Amino acid sequence: MAPAPPPGAPGVRAVTLDADGIPLSGLLALPPGAAPRALLVALHGAGMSAGYFHSRARPGLSLLELGASLGHAVLALDRPGYGASAAVLPEGQDLAGQTATLLAALDGFARVQDFGAGTLLVAHSNGGRLALSAAAALGTDGPGGGPGPGGGPGPGGLLGVDVSGIARRFAVEPGQLPVSGGRVQWRRHWGALRFYPPDAFRLGQELLRPVPAVEAREILRWPETYPSVAARVRVPVRFTFAEQEQWWRHDRAAVEELLAPLSMASTEVARQPGAGHNISLGWAARTYHLRVLSFLEECLLARDVARTPVPAPPDRDLKKVDVDLT
Repeated sequence: MAPAPPPGAPGVRAVTLDADGIPLSGLLALPPGAAPRALLVALHGAGMSAGYFHSRARPGLSLLELGASLGHAVLALDRPGYGASAAVLPEGQDLAGQTATLLAALDGFARVQDFGAGTLLVAHSNGGRLALSAAAALGTDGPGGGPGPGGGPGPGGLLGVDVSGIARRFAVEPGQLPVSGGRVQWRRHWGALRFYPPDAFRLGQELLRPVPAVEAREILRWPETYPSVAARVRVPVRFTFAEQEQWWRHDRAAVEELLAPLSMASTEVARQPGAGHNISLGWAARTYHLRVLSFLEECLLARDVARTPVPAPPDRDLKKVDVDLT
């Protein structure tokens, strides 16, 4: 049995959002006794589920509980084709369809939930495709706010995108990817066993879901699709690569190629020591999640600075005030 959360930890509850008739299930944590400062929307990778961001292996590893404890609402969703939507979308959706479904769900959610200052998209692995695609849509003519990075669900719009476990180029041959029917290579998903609490592997089995067929086929085309998506992103983007990230290339040349199409976005690349591909299920989860929340604070700071009117310069004739320190 997973350890109980510490006393006073924010509660996490199951929710289902309506995306124009498509149900999207997920988990929601709200800050106790206060309106949220911002909303984090967390999107899992291929073959996973929303619980990826709510590790029960040890107290303190859950992004939902940590984010809520620091004053934010955190919504982890089962992506289209997973969870409650699997019955409606048995083959899943392509990236454009997933994007439209996600934005429809968030538009409806905004009518019942305070988003605070805006939204940060947090994504792992294949969920990063959806996060970047949603940011691209919101950066042009997305719902809720019109053109530019201020558009999107919630009064503050989209603040930024924080993704881990995804790049542009695969570090393996396409036939070796799990979605290609290749042999499951658990070491590539997890990395060194010492990176994870003992309960992580057993509890992780409960999070696994089949990869929808449409999504599985489309993943293989991501290296060619990525530049056109990235070129339309206008909000800050942060990439994190685990110490033992083995599915994606993240050498210097690969990172330069990853960042080049993001010409309208500020970018940051971080390395997470002591972690494999499934960062949020390991010992490094809390460290990584704190860095995600620090990135959110930077996005909020940049927005506040950009919106602050420039004050008048000081009067040059202002007399110096002497202070008696005796």
